[in-house]
Amino acid sequence: MKKITLLFLVVSMFTMMSYADEEFFDEFEDEFSNTQVQKIFDPLSSYNEVMTGFNDFIYTGLVFPVSRGYKKVVNRNIRVGVSNFFDNLSFPINFVNNIFQLKIKNALEELARFSINSTFGLFGFFDPAKRNLSLESHKEDFGQSLGYWGIGGGFPIVLPILGQSNLRDSVGLVVDKYIDPMNYWDDRSYNVFDDTISSVSTTAFNILNKSSFEEQNYKNLRKDALELYPFFREIYEQNRDKKISE
Repeated sequence: MKKITLLFLVVSMFTMMSYADEEFFDEFEDEFSNTQVQKIFDPLSSYNEVMTGFNDFIYTGLVFPVSRGYKKVVNRNIRVGVSNFFDNLSFPINFVNNIFQLKIKNALEELARFSINSTFGLFGFFDPAKRNLSLESHKEDFGQSLGYWGIGGGFPIVLPILGQSNLRDSVGLVVDKYIDPMNYWDDRSYNVFDDTISSVSTTAFNILNKSSFEEQNYKNLRKDALELYPFFREIYEQNRDKKISE
């Protein structure tokens, strides 16, 4: 249990891009035009503003410059395959949370996608389930599951590296990390340090690969913000409300 907890604390610092995919950024842009100013209980506003600036510095000054070099040397088809592989590994999170939300049909489709892509798709590098059978992914997380059952978001929290969140979704992230197979390497090993390095390295590579597709999306989103934190906060809450209601 201590090993898994430590893994979560370390790995979660590097997982922002794993959750911020192209659909996430696109929906941010779509929702911006409908943003309305609302009074929000935000006791951590000073901290959140500082952390938003820090995260933006990391994204623009480190993550995206590195990903540009990676993009130049790695073919797009390979990068898409890597992205498919990691998305396939997220099956347990999607499956369990679809069950939690009583979306049985979606859960069964997730199971079918995982079975097909893990075999005919060469461990998930290809997506024949979507290409040949039109089986779409149904991404769900525990924060959405809590929202489905009426749990409010609570106050906003900006997480280091991960970015904008709230109290409910931060708790949900912890639960999802316990389900995530990337946290379980060799159960026979009791070397917490070695397991942590392996998990962080794998997750960092996933982030690097995903960020190679997302730089322009982030720039398009960022350019519309007069102040980064209030902008991201409003759009995040609208985006999450939309996902929960679907």
